[in-house]
Amino acid sequence: MASIYPATTQANARQRAGFLSSIRRNLPLSVGLGILWLVAMVLVAIFADRIRPYGITQMDLTSRLAPPGMLKHLLGTDELGRDVLSRLIQSIRLSLVIAFGATLLSAVFGTALGFAAAQFRGLVEHLVLALADFQAALPFLIMSLAVLAFFGSSMVLLVCLMGFYGWERYARIARGLAISAGAQGYAASVVQLGATPARVYLRHILPNVASTLIVSMTLTFPEIILMESGLSFLGLGVQPPATSLGNMVGFGREYLTRAPWIMLAPAAVIMLTTLSISLVGDWLRDRLDPTVR
Repeated sequence: MASIYPATTQANARQRAGFLSSIRRNLPLSVGLGILWLVAMVLVAIFADRIRPYGITQMDLTSRLAPPGMLKHLLGTDELGRDVLSRLIQSIRLSLVIAFGATLLSAVFGTALGFAAAQFRGLVEHLVLALADFQAALPFLIMSLAVLAFFGSSMVLLVCLMGFYGWERYARIARGLAISAGAQGYAASVVQLGATPARVYLRHILPNVASTLIVSMTLTFPEIILMESGLSFLGLGVQPPATSLGNMVGFGREYLTRAPWIMLAPAAVIMLTTLSISLVGDWLRDRLDPTVR
């Protein structure tokens, strides 16, 4: 009996190696580059304090509006002599933290409402669907401007406000998939064995619908990055001395003709990050959705 386990382990290792080899062969070049870019952005966000050459508020008045290419300031400086590269690294961290936190909050909130609608049906289901329709028809940017202008901008409020964006998608998806899972019979079988509704949804239904929800998160994530960038560009997002990608773009617009690198560097990061997430999200959808195979 003991000799079976090494053989099983070797078979599992060969299966994993074959799966990874299949992914490498079928991975488009654009998706591979997108994954590399996203990994680089995550590493920059994690190790921002170590790789940032200067503080984001540190000024070098002798090198104001210095162009890129200098040994001291690779991406140049702004009108106060602050290093653009250092501020860009910190902006990547803050923008990704906001986008990740808001996407996770939106997914959890929407999925919970979708499961509640599938469980209770009737009045609860109609109420959730009505709220989803209201959210979809709501001009979110205008509402965000009004809320931030009235209550003021703070990190917690900004993340919560961004997390309110797009929850209706998760609610509709979770509701539909939960109803479908209930119709397939395995959820009802678990209920007959005495499982509570919370256990049924968290231990049995959620793992089966997680791939679709993850793909939806890759679609919402770039939208939240662009939304936060737009709010910061208008001056109602991240406030100084903190900095984000949208904040840098909004700040650099005043120097577009004299020092375009202040605005172009964060704008390029926004474009490449959202494009990479979209490419990887589309690829994941094709890989995880059995209906398109």
